Amino acid sequence: MADTGGGSVSTRRMWCSVPERAQLHLAMLALQFGYAGFHVVSRAALNMGVSKLVFPVYRNIIALLLLLPFAYFLEKKERPALTLNFVIQFFLLALVGIEKVRLNRKDGISKVIGTICCVAGASVITLYKGPVIYSPAPPLHKPAPMFLDLALGDAKPKNWTLGCLYLIGHCLSWSGWLVLQAPVLKKYPARLSVTSYTCFFGIIQFLIIAAIFERDAQAWIFRSGGEVFTILYAGVVASGIAFAVQIWCIDRGGPVFVAVYQPVQTLVVAIMASIALGEEFYLGGIIGAVLIVIGLYLVLWGKNEEKKFAAREKALIQSTPEPVINRPQTHIKTSLTQPLLPPSTDNV
Repeated sequence: MADTGGGSVSTRRMWCSVPERAQLHLAMLALQFGYAGFHVVSRAALNMGVSKLVFPVYRNIIALLLLLPFAYFLEKKERPALTLNFVIQFFLLALVGIEKVRLNRKDGISKVIGTICCVAGASVITLYKGPVIYSPAPPLHKPAPMFLDLALGDAKPKNWTLGCLYLIGHCLSWSGWLVLQAPVLKKYPARLSVTSYTCFFGIIQFLIIAAIFERDAQAWIFRSGGEVFTILYAGVVASGIAFAVQIWCIDRGGPVFVAVYQPVQTLVVAIMASIALGEEFYLGGIIGAVLIVIGLYLVLWGKNEEKKFAAREKALIQSTPEPVINRPQTHIKTSLTQPLLPPSTDNV
C-alpha cells in the first residue's frame, strides 16, 4: 500500500514537473486520438443499426453521469451561482468571438498561412482520393480485420456531396462552440460544471428531437454487446473525458490552440478506419497529412511568437518610468486676515 501511494505521488510530481505548454500539446494529441476512435465507433454503431437520434441521447446521459459527481464535489466552493444569463449561454451557445491576427507581423502571417494549410490538408483527405497507397484486404490465410465480426463495413453507399455539406455544418457549429467556451469560462470558471451543464442541456435538446422524429420504440433497446460498447465509448471517452480535457485546454491555451489540432483528427481517423474498418488509404491522405503537419507547426510557431511579443511589450511598459510632472511653485496665500495671536503691546 505504501509503495502504491508513493508511486502515485511520484507520478503526480512527475506530471506537474512537465511544463504546461507540453501538457497542453500532449492533452490535445490524446484528445484527437480519442475523438478519432469516436468517429470509428460511431460508424460502427450506425452500421449495426443504432438510431442516429438515440445514439447522442445515450452518449450525453453517460457523460453527465460521469461528470456530475466530480463537478459537484470538486467545484462546490468555486462554482458561481447559476443565473438566467448562464443558462441561455449553456443552452443556445450563442456567443461568438474571434482571434486577433496582426497581419503586419510575422506571427500573424504565420497563423493565417498555417490555418489555410490545415484546412487544405483536411479538405484533401476528405475530398481527394487518388491512387490507393495501402489496402488492408487480408489474404485468405490471415484473419479478417478486428471489427468485421461486428458488421462494421459499409451499411449504405457513400454520398460524398451530402457528406461534405454535413461536414461544413459540423465545422461551423463546432468552431462556434469552441470559441464560446473561452468567454464563458472567464465568467464561470468551474470547468467541470460548464461541461456538465452542456451535457444536460444537450440531453434535453436531443430528447425533444428524438421524441418527435424517432417513433420506433425498439430503437431505444440494445441488441448486442457491440452496441453497448459503442455507446459507452462515446459517452465516457468522447464526451465525458474529452469534453473535460478540451475545456481545460481552451481555458489554458485558447480556442484557436484547440481548433488548430482538429485536422490531426482527420488524419488519425483515416488511419484508424483503414485498420479497424478495412478501408483503403489513398494518396490524398498522405498529401493531406503533410499539409496538416506544416500548418500545425506554422500556427503554433505564430502563437509562440505572439506570446513572446506580448511579453516583451509588457516588460517594456513596466520598465518605462512614469513621467514626473513639475508643477510651478506658487505663493501660498493664507486665508487668515488676522493673526492667530494679537501683537503684544507690553513693554518688557
